Amino acid sequence: SCETMPWETPAPVGPHPNVIVIITDDQRWDAMSIAGHPHLRTPNIDRLAKEGFYFRNAFCTTSLCSPSRASILSGLYAHSHGVSNNFTEYPSGFKSFPMQLQANGYNTAYIGKWHMGEENDNPRPGFDYFVTHKGQGKYFDTEFNFNGNERKVVKGYYTNVVTDMAIEWMNSRSFQQKPFLLMIGHKAPHSFYYPEEKYVHAFDHVDVQYPLSAFQLQDKPEWITKRLTTWHGIYGPLFDYRKKFPDSSPEAVKDFAAMTRAYWGTLLSVDDSVGRLYEALEKSGQLNNTVIIFMGDNGLLNGEHGMVDKRTMHEASIRIPLVMRYPLLRGERGSKGEPIVIDQQVLTVDIAPSVLDMCNVRPLKKTHGMSFKRLAKGDPSGWRNAWYYEYNYEKQFPYTPNVRGIRTDEWKYMHYPPGDGGPDEHKAELYHIATDPDERENLIDDPKHADLLIRLKSQLKQLMAAADGLPDKMPKDEGIKSGLPDPKIR
Repeated sequence: SCETMPWETPAPVGPHPNVIVIITDDQRWDAMSIAGHPHLRTPNIDRLAKEGFYFRNAFCTTSLCSPSRASILSGLYAHSHGVSNNFTEYPSGFKSFPMQLQANGYNTAYIGKWHMGEENDNPRPGFDYFVTHKGQGKYFDTEFNFNGNERKVVKGYYTNVVTDMAIEWMNSRSFQQKPFLLMIGHKAPHSFYYPEEKYVHAFDHVDVQYPLSAFQLQDKPEWITKRLTTWHGIYGPLFDYRKKFPDSSPEAVKDFAAMTRAYWGTLLSVDDSVGRLYEALEKSGQLNNTVIIFMGDNGLLNGEHGMVDKRTMHEASIRIPLVMRYPLLRGERGSKGEPIVIDQQVLTVDIAPSVLDMCNVRPLKKTHGMSFKRLAKGDPSGWRNAWYYEYNYEKQFPYTPNVRGIRTDEWKYMHYPPGDGGPDEHKAELYHIATDPDERENLIDDPKHADLLIRLKSQLKQLMAAADGLPDKMPKDEGIKSGLPDPKIR
């Protein structure tokens, strides 16, 4: 739902906790042990959940780094905030939850990967302290811009470097009387995957195969099969792990396995970072007065349906990790050492209204999200049972069509508009998520579901209208291309 809040509402009364928001880049929802990963152990991330909340059904509304980050900051869908690809600045006219906290007495900092405006590493509105870099940054020895004052290469592994900076900022604050917001943008686990030296061989013993769904494409739209040999397909270059491509031979799975193990390896350092931040808060006596949110910006396909990367509306692409620790909200509820699990569908556009609500600061004038503070308190009444997804075709990465779809608690429908107002040229997809979470069986042609399909299409239109998404503007789908993207933007 879209809620417009009048400025005249009285200021909320209540505590103003500190807030730390940790954002990883392209972390899958299941890439942490609390989510049941069979090999990856993340005790520090798990501890946040076990002492707080685990949001088991968290999603991004656009599975692409920059649009999703803008949605996290603003509480708005991509069509509304205007960042619809990875090359657009966060528009200056829009308001964010850091701006709102800053205007209400919070000291605010952003440290790490910003990823909105590729060549701009200057400070952005809403932050008293801002450290970032141009483009993707590097896993080792990145050049950072320190608050617009100086650029310098900081030696070391990215994850450790931004953690050092974050702890240093927290400890050196001369404003201890003021609550703070600290946002940390990790590079990990974004491609190309380079684990820290000590974790390079952490998963060498694990057998990794393509998922079964990569070989079950008979009922899928044809564009998915076309994508198999591209930059975003399992037979393509796999970022940099396969030197000779395309390669669909069974032996070539070794490249996919090497890529997957390296991806996991980068996340071990992220978990270490979470442990160090926890310890720093404990030492300073701020731990229990701090809302800690750990989340990903979008999901990642790792071979599902023969795809790598994200952008599509398939489950692995849209589901994100989300855990939160805030003792004041949890109270004495739940079993000691076990997370309070929240099963309702929570979205990236919910972060801004939720943080402001927990901080007892006035909401933004307009948001497409809802505050999950009441879910955390155990009140699910009136929560959404459906939401919609949008992604626009990119000429720079021509491997995914325009996507529009709806996900309810039980069903998912997605289709691929051509962008010129004409009829869809790609086959649509319909899944009964409740019984088929891996999206094995596309029910779009099953006449049994004709009435359901009419209802879902109608509900999708309603959701889009409620979020100012109509008329629906999008680029023309120019088809799946086989060429590689420009090396500068990979």
